[in-house]
This record gives sequence, structure tokens and C-alpha cells, in this order.
Amino acid sequence: MPKIKTNRAAAKRFRKTGTGKFVFSKSHANHILTKKTTKRKRSLRQSQIISNSNKKMIKLLLPNG
Repeated sequence: MPKIKTNRAAAKRFRKTGTGKFVFSKSHANHILTKKTTKRKRSLRQSQIISNSNKKMIKLLLPNG
């Protein structure tokens, strides 16, 4: 029986918390920051938790955690 491979693109974007939730960083925070408001840039720093509707898909992409 072959081993299940982890999707490397997903592994770079999502990480699992201690309680089993998946966390990701928001996009659009790297460049062209002058036109974005301070409030918007501040909110882009916080990481987000994956919604329950997408959780099943992420579990398939990251079988080993």
C-alpha cells in the first residue's frame, strides 16, 4: 500500500492548531502597501481560522497534520 502524500502547496499555506483547527495567513499584505489603509494592513497581519465548510478539503490535502 503506498503512502499518502501531503499536498505541498497546502502545507505551505495552512497549519494545524493544537485543538485541530486549521489556520492561514491573509493575502495582499506583501507589496503596494501605500494605497492600503493602516486599518486594512493591521487586519491583514492576523491569521484566520478555516471555516467548517472548507475544513474537509484541507484535511484531505494534509493527511499527516
